[in-house]
Amino acid sequence: MCQEYEEEKPLLKRPLESLSFDAAAWTKGLWADKFELCRQKTLPAVRDAMDVPGNGAAMINFRMAAGEAETLPAGRPWSDGDCYKWIEAVTNVYGITGDEELEEVLNDFIALLERAQEPDGYIHTHLGKADRWQASGNHELYNFGHLITAACVHKKVTGKDNFLRIACKAADYLYGVFCEHTEQPQHCGHNPSHIMALVDLYRLTEEERYLRLAETFVDLHGRLGKRTDQEQNRVPFREEEKAVGHAVLGAYLYCGATDVFRETGEEELWTSISRIWRNMTTAKTYIHGGIGSLHEGISERGDVIHEAFGRDYQLPNSTAYCETCANIAGAMWNRRLLQLSGDAYHADLMERSLYNSMLSGLSADGEHFFYTNPLRWYGEQHKGFPADRGTRWHTFNCFCCPPSIARTLTGLHEWAYSFGEGALWVNLYGGSKVETTLPDGTDLKVTQKTEYPWDGRISFTIEKCSAEVLPIKLRIPGWVSDATVSINDEPIETSIEGGCYFEVKHSWSPGDELTLHMPLQVRMVAAHPKVEETRNQVAIFYGPVLYCLESVDLPDDIDISEIHIPRDIDFVPNHYPDLLGGITVLEGEAQRISREGETAALYTSLNNAGSVSVPVRLIPYFSRANRGDCEMTVWLPCL
Repeated sequence: MCQEYEEEKPLLKRPLESLSFDAAAWTKGLWADKFELCRQKTLPAVRDAMDVPGNGAAMINFRMAAGEAETLPAGRPWSDGDCYKWIEAVTNVYGITGDEELEEVLNDFIALLERAQEPDGYIHTHLGKADRWQASGNHELYNFGHLITAACVHKKVTGKDNFLRIACKAADYLYGVFCEHTEQPQHCGHNPSHIMALVDLYRLTEEERYLRLAETFVDLHGRLGKRTDQEQNRVPFREEEKAVGHAVLGAYLYCGATDVFRETGEEELWTSISRIWRNMTTAKTYIHGGIGSLHEGISERGDVIHEAFGRDYQLPNSTAYCETCANIAGAMWNRRLLQLSGDAYHADLMERSLYNSMLSGLSADGEHFFYTNPLRWYGEQHKGFPADRGTRWHTFNCFCCPPSIARTLTGLHEWAYSFGEGALWVNLYGGSKVETTLPDGTDLKVTQKTEYPWDGRISFTIEKCSAEVLPIKLRIPGWVSDATVSINDEPIETSIEGGCYFEVKHSWSPGDELTLHMPLQVRMVAAHPKVEETRNQVAIFYGPVLYCLESVDLPDDIDISEIHIPRDIDFVPNHYPDLLGGITVLEGEAQRISREGETAALYTSLNNAGSVSVPVRLIPYFSRANRGDCEMTVWLPCL
């Protein structure tokens, strides 16, 4: 997939910085379409679901906590955090569009939250004062974390302090409980979103106690509560060697620890982060970028685990967990490591998750969702776990994934560009614009035009650049070979191999056009031989997009298990703007090996049927399950 990661490569002396929230915006193409879909369909759909009885997240709880509604707490204990994630997504959209109706939604919610927050700063709409800090499953710190994160985003977008004051009050309460009291609660909390959030709050306020509190929460892992891999609490964080336990908890913890490292530079912390990341990406990450192979299982150290990382190379397909939240968290972690290292490998992994295992959680209509993201589905006959579904849902008893998708899609423009080493770094491609003053004082206005990921031509028009020379670093994905770069149609490099950032130094004038061309090729990818479930099979990519076969694209008399892919197959990409929201499909001639005569027994004699050619059409994996409950597979046997 990508070039081998250079483990010993030193970190950048000056890490990459994100641009201001309003510096970039999507204009045209896949990401722009998904942003608009999210604005028009997903945000309202998520909000509507939060008023449906039985849904996992419920907005009514805040009115109840404020004494303005007579009702019992609805939803799950982590409902508050999922509502905060929706508020974060609303803030993102408001920051791009300036929609006054969304501003009113934000102001009303913040005022309600202020009334619901207890005088000491605590807030959890499911728990009374006597119930505080009794069990990690109450998700108190998860809720606190997403509150603080949403408040930090709101401050960055609006410049207002009303939400930030609530967050600071909550963080000050946490500081008192975990840093000043002699007896700390006997658990570290479920889903550690709070560590990332506290570092964000520290960066905004420059209050050292918030960074100290974030460090404390990293230190508490393996020291408080039940020693179990499920919550990454078997050993102290700095002694851990592998990615273990619940995949969302793990990835959130790893993101938070990485944020702490960025501020402190502690070498021991970085050693542990690197060790865990290496294990996750080389032995526990799915081909679509998803993480978490087990719904239920036993860790290598004997702990009962669920929704968790399995053992090395334990990557089943039909029972893959790969929760949408976990896949997003994995992308979040690689984004942080990219900002620390400047290494294109992290950007490749980030991009793979975004295009495939993140987008797959959202339907083509923008109003329905998936919790799990398996790589094989047997249609109506599939015997999955309770979280598995063959068709997407609007409400669910665990509603964490829909607002996670919403906040990611609406904030993704911030991932596209960075600044560091005096250069503009281009991390994600898609029709977009950048208009900002860079941290070094350079006034810049750039427009990016491209049909990526369906086409590999990307052009940048420099409309304004006040610097005498501004280097622009273009990410060349690891799957690319022989990329070319030109300025005003004059080639400056004609054969760039993938897996790097290619630097273009130039004295830019208004109207200059920088063009990158990356030939998109259909690629067949095989897994490590220790991944037993995929031996002698291949997965198909076109650019960064993973493809799958659905039975709805086969004749009724052909079983999906009969399709085999010749090594020399010639797939032709064809774009259909009206199919499933606008996708490029891959069409070619596969081979059918008939199973006629085979019995339904567990084992049966192999028949001598030869192969015959059959046309197949593959669709992007993220477009699956939009045409009914049909069979689907990513991995296909290879001839």
